[in-house]
Order: sequence, then C-alpha cells, then structure tokens
Amino acid sequence: MKKFLKMVLAVICGILILNALVIAVFAGLATPSAPVVPAEGVLKIDMSKIVIGEQTRETDPVSMLQSRGQMVQTIGIWEAVSALHAAAQDPGIKYIYLKTDGSATGTAKLSEFRKALQDFRTESAKAVVAYTETPTTGSYYLASVADKVYMTPHPGATIAMNGVSSQMFFLGDLLKKLGVNVQLIRHGKYKSAGEMYTRNSASAENREQYQVMIGSMWDNLSAQIAQSRGISVEQLNGYIDNLSLCLPQDFIDCGLADALLDRKALEDQLAVLAVADKFEDVTMINFADYVTTKVTPGKGARKIAVIYADGEIIDGSQPENVAGDRFASIIEGVRKDGGVKAVVLRVNSPGGSVLASEKIKAELDRLMEEKPVVASYGEYAASGGYWISNGCTKIYSDAVTLTGSIGVFGMVPDFSKTASDLLNVGVETISSNKHGDMFSLTRPFDNAEYNYMLRSIEDIYDRFTSLVSQGRDIPKEQVDAIGQGRVWTGANALDLKLVDEIGTLEDAILYAASLAGDPEITNWNVKGYPAPPTVMETMMNSFKGQQEDYSIKALYDKIKEPRILARLPYEVKILK
Repeated sequence: MKKFLKMVLAVICGILILNALVIAVFAGLATPSAPVVPAEGVLKIDMSKIVIGEQTRETDPVSMLQSRGQMVQTIGIWEAVSALHAAAQDPGIKYIYLKTDGSATGTAKLSEFRKALQDFRTESAKAVVAYTETPTTGSYYLASVADKVYMTPHPGATIAMNGVSSQMFFLGDLLKKLGVNVQLIRHGKYKSAGEMYTRNSASAENREQYQVMIGSMWDNLSAQIAQSRGISVEQLNGYIDNLSLCLPQDFIDCGLADALLDRKALEDQLAVLAVADKFEDVTMINFADYVTTKVTPGKGARKIAVIYADGEIIDGSQPENVAGDRFASIIEGVRKDGGVKAVVLRVNSPGGSVLASEKIKAELDRLMEEKPVVASYGEYAASGGYWISNGCTKIYSDAVTLTGSIGVFGMVPDFSKTASDLLNVGVETISSNKHGDMFSLTRPFDNAEYNYMLRSIEDIYDRFTSLVSQGRDIPKEQVDAIGQGRVWTGANALDLKLVDEIGTLEDAILYAASLAGDPEITNWNVKGYPAPPTVMETMMNSFKGQQEDYSIKALYDKIKEPRILARLPYEVKILK
C-alpha cells in the first residue's frame, strides 16, 4: 500500500513539474523582446502575415507552433491606422510596399485600412507600391489604392477576381431526416434567421435582401477600384462579367496593373524607388514591428474610452463574445471613471440574446446621461448589435457594414419524431397543468402555445421598433417599414437614416474628442475596453481545444434550447 501511495504521489508531482515547465517555456515564448525598428527604410505590409482586427492581440505561441511557425499577427484597426499616420510623418519611411495576397481581413476593415493608406499618400506625398500574384476581389480592392500595382508574369497563378458573393446553407431536409421539427416563430418577413433549420432553399424575401445587400457592397468596392485605376465602373463590370481577367497580361491590357515583374525585376524596381544601388541595400521595416514601436498606449488622465462590442451577444459573464452581464459591468466601470470624458462604442456584432442586449442597452443609457457616446460599426452591427447602439449621439458606419436586421425570432425544436422514428424511444409526460410540457421538446406546439410564443415575439419587436424610433428620431411606422428583419449595408442604412455618416473608427474617435472639448487627438489617452486576452489566456483556451465544431452534436447544441433572439440570419461570409 505504501509503495502504491508513493507511486501515486510521484506521478502527481511529475505532472505538476511538467505543467510548470510547459508554462515556463510558453511564458518565455509569449514575452519576446521588443522589436528594433531601423531608423530608415521601406515600410513593408504583408497581408498574409497580419490580420486587421478590432483590437491588437498578442501573438499566441501555441497557434504559431500548430501552424509550423507561420506567425500571423492580429493588429487592431485603430493601431493600424495610427501607425500609417505616424509613417506619413516619419522622414525615415521612404514609401510603403504592400503585398495583398493571402489576406484574411474582413471587408469592412479592409475598407478602413484602404482609406488610411489613401490618407498616407495624401498626407505624405510618399508612394504606395502594391504587388500581387494571386489576386482576389478583396486583395485587389486593397491593392488598387496604390500608386503602382505590379503583378507576377508567371502563368499558373490562381486569379479569382469575380465580384462578391455570399452563400447560404439550409439544413431543413437533413433535420427532417433526423426527425427534428424546428418550430420557428418570427416577426418580419425578412427575418430569415431560422430559415436554415426549416427550409431547403431561401425564401423570396431572403433572396431579395441578399441580392440588394451584395449589390450595394459591390457598388461601393467597384466604384473605389474604378476611380483609383482611372476606368469606369461599367468597364470594370464588363471585364469581370466577361471573364476577361484570366491571365496576368489581362490586368495590363485592362488597365488594372502597371507592369508584370518577376522576383528579380520587382527587387530592382523596389531598389530604384528607395534610391538604392541594389535591392540588398534596401531596408524593409515590418509593419507589425512598426506598430509595436510607434503606436504606444496612451498615457494621461483624460481618456476617450473605446468599448469593443466584438462578437455574438450572449447571456452571462463569459469572457468570450459580448456577454451581457460582463459588458454591463464594463460599461458601468467606464461611466464611473472620472478620467473618461467621451466614449466610442465600437460594434462588430451580428446580435444575439435579447435579454443580454437589454442589459447592455440599459447601462449604455445610463452612460449617455453623463458622457457623450459615439457609435462606430465594423463588419456587423445588426439585430442586437443595432439594438444596443441606435441611441448613440452619432453613428458612423462603413459603406459595406451589415446593419439593421430590426426583427426578432424564436426557435423551439421538437424531437418527438427523432425519439420515436429514429431512436425507437417512447416518451410519456405527466404534467400538473395543461401546458406543463410545453418546452419539453418532445412534442410540437398546439395553436395556443404557438400564439403564446408569438405574443412574446410581437412584444419584443414592438420594443425594438420603439427604441429605434426614439433613438433615430424616425416615426415608428417608418421603422417598421424598413425593419421586418431586413439586413442593410451601411450605404443603404445612410439613405434610410439608420446611421449618420459613412466613416471609420478614427472618424468616430475624432468626433468624440471634439464632443469632449478638445479635437486634437494627440492630447487624449485612447483606451480600449475590455482589454484583449493576454497570451497566457489565449494559450489556455488553445489547450482547452476551443475551436469551431461542425459535428451533428454541435448542430444539436445550437437548436436544442428554446430561444428568442435578435440576430443576423447567418454569420455572413462574403466570398471575395
């Protein structure tokens, strides 16, 4: 027995020591020395090595090891834009060399980053030179801002500049085969959330709103590309619709690129632009390193708080997404901080829980009684994301932001046929009252129960439209007409008075500074809330195996609970 206990203790001690060593090793990896940036050189931005996100995040060494050393750094949009402003004023930066292939940055943040690159050119009179080998619509859209666009002359490159599109997936037939009857209760003919669980194709209203949404996005992107390249939108659409952009030479012939350069020719050209005898004499400055050294956290007592509502709105206090109780507490803390003189609410959310949205909205209302609050929209500010933000002093949106979706839906699955027909399980329920097993998920609703749910949905929709009417100073009937769950782009939303101005996070911060009495942003400490996760927190999440799960169990977990949501129909992925 004593030997057994000694062995157990030895194993436990070994595990503890091993864990301590692992943590120590990764902690060492997680705290690299600060980069040294040369005083003079070319600022290199390789979009395959960075992602422009909402907030700058420390590099996760576990993910780096899993990707075989391929380090992709997440740089917050505010820090990225600030670095470009610094580069414009930096006499050591000769020009920007921009590689756009492999970009994983969302469309709205690409748009904000592109504007900052345009501002760099205007402010500094320095050049931006872009190079691409495998252009997509999104990567070329970014490249087109450059003074010169160069491409590889080599055949075999995959060219996928075909416009923008989005795909919807429908699980109705699959769920029927599994015996699952998803009971969908909604207000708004365009509130297509839930259709993926009940249909095998899009409703006419859903297809209509998506066509308008995609068309609006492309109108914006194509107008900027055409203007930058000195061609008409009609010409650009003709090239794309006729599949004229197949080979690198086609980009030259159509005026979308300036020269075809292989590696050696490109290096020679970069050396000429840097006024160097040869490429080996050109110093390349990594953009992520430049951000780290040139954009330092603000100091001082006077603060502009940027609250990042980034992710799905969920109930509870979890550290992931926009958890209602946690965010209400964060907003309360900002309100009580006497150093915070103005606030920017940065929304990048498809919505989610109505209850959590209400909690966040209530705290934001208290905050707005004491301090100006300006909203800025990222990729999404829809449903619950719009619910919490529509009452802000001013709303800035990108033209391609997805917003609106003023509608509500409820989903209650019925697994009775799954139990009886698929699993051969009999279910018998005994209740004290007539509707005691209403949410048992083992039988469908009767008419009274459906109407009970509908009453709740209608009440929430009435609350939603009333909030928007009050927040945006729009008659409630008009809100209902443009609501109905319909998703709009920021460009559409501006025409409908759902937002105030097409602008960036930087625009919102500058406006907040002016409301606080000092428009000079350098006089302010711009501080983000909540703080992004540390490397150690990210590592622990990686060890827990937190990753997307597409299994049948994951599908079951998404539909098994009765829920009432104000949320976009899908995580809209724009194929670009």
